[in-house]
Amino acid sequence: MTKILAVDDSASMRQMVSFTLKGAGFEVVEAVDGQDALKKAQTEKVNLVLTDVNMPNMDGITLIRQLRALPNYKFTPMLMLTTESADNKKNEGKAAGATGWLVKPFNPEQLIATIKKVLG
Repeated sequence: MTKILAVDDSASMRQMVSFTLKGAGFEVVEAVDGQDALKKAQTEKVNLVLTDVNMPNMDGITLIRQLRALPNYKFTPMLMLTTESADNKKNEGKAAGATGWLVKPFNPEQLIATIKKVLG
């Protein structure tokens, strides 16, 4: 089963994302911030990372940069799901290694379609 790491400091957002992903047949691992996500990604291999940008302890862009430095996550799809829509933030995410960028609030069908597309 495809395993997705969903990272967001908002419990309600994690819940909505998990509900959507599980409904589409994905296994979901939740993390409360970038630091938590990095620990979980190192203990169990995930097929895709879906992360917010603005979080305490470690933001999503730093998380992606650190995951990309790990051999297991060099080619793993990593999507940003955030309220940030400024071009400079998107460019920062792209430079860190983000595969794609989705703006909240998310459309469940669009989220699933994007995930399926980047998973191939």
